[in-house]
Amino acid sequence: MKLRIIAVGHKMPAWVEQGCAEYLKRMPREATVEMVELKPDKRAAGKGGEQVRESEAQRIIEAAGRDYLIALDEHGQEPTTLQLADRMQQWMRDGRDVALAIGGADGLHDSVKQAADWQWSLSRLTLPHGMVRVMLAEQLYRAWSVINNHPYHRGDI
Repeated sequence: MKLRIIAVGHKMPAWVEQGCAEYLKRMPREATVEMVELKPDKRAAGKGGEQVRESEAQRIIEAAGRDYLIALDEHGQEPTTLQLADRMQQWMRDGRDVALAIGGADGLHDSVKQAADWQWSLSRLTLPHGMVRVMLAEQLYRAWSVINNHPYHRGDI
Protein backbone atom coordinates (compact mmCIF):
# COMPACT_ATOMS: atom_id res chain seq x y z
CA MET A 1 0.00 0.00 0.00
CA LYS A 2 1.20 3.46 -0.86
CA LEU A 3 0.00 6.49 1.07
CA ARG A 4 0.18 9.93 -0.51
CA ILE A 5 -0.32 13.13 1.43
CA ILE A 6 -1.64 15.64 -1.09
CA ALA A 7 -1.13 19.04 0.50
CA VAL A 8 -1.95 22.44 -0.92
CA GLY A 9 0.99 24.64 -0.01
CA HIS A 10 4.71 24.73 -0.56
CA LYS A 11 7.82 26.27 0.92
CA MET A 12 7.11 24.97 4.39
CA PRO A 13 9.37 25.98 7.30
CA ALA A 14 12.32 23.70 8.02
CA TRP A 15 10.67 22.32 11.18
CA VAL A 16 7.75 21.04 9.09
CA GLU A 17 10.05 19.38 6.56
CA GLN A 18 12.16 17.84 9.33
CA GLY A 19 9.15 16.66 11.36
CA CYS A 20 7.49 15.01 8.37
CA ALA A 21 10.75 13.46 7.19
CA GLU A 22 11.36 11.94 10.64
CA TYR A 23 8.07 10.03 10.70
CA LEU A 24 7.89 9.21 7.00
CA LYS A 25 11.33 7.59 7.01
CA ARG A 26 10.15 5.24 9.77
CA MET A 27 7.37 3.80 7.62
CA PRO A 28 8.05 0.34 6.17
CA ARG A 29 8.34 -0.42 2.45
CA GLU A 30 4.88 -1.99 2.43
CA ALA A 31 3.33 1.31 3.63
CA THR A 32 5.45 4.06 2.14
CA VAL A 33 4.27 7.65 2.39
CA GLU A 34 4.89 10.26 -0.28
CA MET A 35 4.33 14.00 0.15
CA VAL A 36 2.73 15.63 -2.92
CA GLU A 37 2.71 19.41 -2.70
CA LEU A 38 0.32 21.43 -4.83
CA LYS A 39 1.00 25.11 -5.35
CA PRO A 40 -1.78 27.17 -3.77
CA ASP A 41 -4.02 29.23 -6.02
CA LYS A 42 -3.72 32.99 -5.65
CA ARG A 43 -6.50 35.36 -4.72
CA ALA A 44 -6.16 37.92 -7.47
CA ALA A 45 -8.31 40.02 -9.80
CA GLY A 46 -11.55 39.40 -7.96
CA LYS A 47 -10.90 35.69 -7.36
CA GLY A 48 -12.47 34.83 -3.99
CA GLY A 49 -12.09 31.95 -1.55
CA GLU A 50 -14.73 29.80 -3.27
CA GLN A 51 -12.99 30.09 -6.64
CA VAL A 52 -9.60 29.37 -5.05
CA ARG A 53 -10.97 26.25 -3.30
CA GLU A 54 -12.61 25.06 -6.51
CA SER A 55 -9.40 25.43 -8.52
CA GLU A 56 -7.38 23.64 -5.84
CA ALA A 57 -10.05 20.90 -5.60
CA GLN A 58 -9.67 20.00 -9.25
CA ARG A 59 -5.94 19.51 -8.77
CA ILE A 60 -6.40 17.53 -5.55
CA ILE A 61 -8.91 15.15 -7.16
CA GLU A 62 -6.67 14.76 -10.21
CA ALA A 63 -3.65 14.00 -8.00
CA ALA A 64 -5.64 11.44 -6.00
CA GLY A 65 -6.65 9.54 -9.13
CA ARG A 66 -8.36 6.25 -8.22
CA ASP A 67 -6.89 6.11 -4.71
CA TYR A 68 -9.01 5.75 -1.59
CA LEU A 69 -9.46 9.46 -0.86
CA ILE A 70 -9.43 10.86 2.65
CA ALA A 71 -10.31 14.52 3.17
CA LEU A 72 -8.69 16.07 6.24
CA ASP A 73 -11.43 18.31 7.57
CA GLU A 74 -12.29 19.68 11.00
CA HIS A 75 -15.85 18.35 10.61
CA GLY A 76 -14.74 14.80 9.83
CA GLN A 77 -14.69 11.82 12.17
CA GLU A 78 -12.23 11.86 15.07
CA PRO A 79 -11.04 8.27 15.48
CA THR A 80 -8.96 7.05 18.38
CA THR A 81 -5.50 5.74 17.61
CA LEU A 82 -6.75 2.15 17.78
CA GLN A 83 -9.65 2.95 15.43
CA LEU A 84 -7.21 4.54 13.01
CA ALA A 85 -5.03 1.43 13.16
CA ASP A 86 -8.12 -0.68 12.33
CA ARG A 87 -8.84 1.56 9.35
CA MET A 88 -5.25 1.29 8.15
CA GLN A 89 -5.47 -2.51 8.33
CA GLN A 90 -8.63 -2.33 6.22
CA TRP A 91 -6.84 -0.14 3.64
CA MET A 92 -4.07 -2.73 3.45
CA ARG A 93 -6.59 -5.58 3.04
CA ASP A 94 -8.41 -3.64 0.30
CA GLY A 95 -5.16 -3.33 -1.65
CA ARG A 96 -5.85 0.24 -2.74
CA ASP A 97 -3.45 3.12 -2.43
CA VAL A 98 -4.57 5.93 -0.16
CA ALA A 99 -4.53 9.69 -0.81
CA LEU A 100 -4.91 12.04 2.15
CA ALA A 101 -5.93 15.58 1.14
CA ILE A 102 -4.97 18.68 3.10
CA GLY A 103 -6.59 21.84 1.75
CA GLY A 104 -5.05 25.26 1.31
CA ALA A 105 -5.52 28.39 3.39
CA ASP A 106 -9.21 28.53 2.42
CA GLY A 107 -9.80 24.85 3.24
CA LEU A 108 -11.16 22.07 1.06
CA HIS A 109 -13.87 22.64 -1.51
CA ASP A 110 -17.07 20.67 -0.99
CA SER A 111 -16.34 18.67 -4.15
CA VAL A 112 -13.29 17.11 -2.46
CA LYS A 113 -15.31 16.29 0.66
CA GLN A 114 -18.06 14.74 -1.48
CA ALA A 115 -15.55 12.73 -3.53
CA ALA A 116 -13.80 11.51 -0.39
CA ASP A 117 -14.28 7.95 0.84
CA TRP A 118 -13.78 9.25 4.38
CA GLN A 119 -13.50 12.61 6.14
CA TRP A 120 -11.01 12.64 9.00
CA SER A 121 -10.54 15.32 11.63
CA LEU A 122 -7.25 15.48 13.48
CA SER A 123 -8.85 18.06 15.77
CA ARG A 124 -11.82 20.38 15.96
CA LEU A 125 -9.29 23.19 16.35
CA THR A 126 -8.12 25.13 13.32
CA LEU A 127 -4.50 24.07 12.89
CA PRO A 128 -1.68 25.55 10.81
CA HIS A 129 -1.12 23.55 7.65
CA GLY A 130 2.47 22.72 8.56
CA MET A 131 1.35 21.35 11.92
CA VAL A 132 -1.30 19.21 10.19
CA ARG A 133 1.37 17.67 7.96
CA VAL A 134 3.56 16.73 10.92
CA MET A 135 0.62 15.43 12.99
CA LEU A 136 -0.67 13.40 10.06
CA ALA A 137 2.74 11.84 9.39
CA GLU A 138 3.09 10.98 13.08
CA GLN A 139 -0.41 9.48 13.31
CA LEU A 140 0.17 7.30 10.25
CA TYR A 141 3.38 6.02 11.82
CA ARG A 142 1.64 5.50 15.18
CA ALA A 143 -1.18 3.50 13.55
CA TRP A 144 1.40 1.34 11.76
CA SER A 145 3.23 0.80 15.07
CA VAL A 146 -0.02 -0.36 16.73
CA ILE A 147 -0.72 -2.82 13.91
CA ASN A 148 2.78 -4.26 14.23
CA ASN A 149 2.97 -4.28 18.04
CA HIS A 150 5.86 -1.84 17.92
CA PRO A 151 6.60 -0.24 21.29
CA TYR A 152 6.29 3.33 19.89
CA HIS A 153 2.61 3.42 20.89
CA ARG A 154 2.36 2.88 24.61
CA GLY A 155 -1.41 3.37 24.98
CA ASP A 156 -3.81 0.63 25.93
CA ILE A 157 -3.76 -1.98 23.20
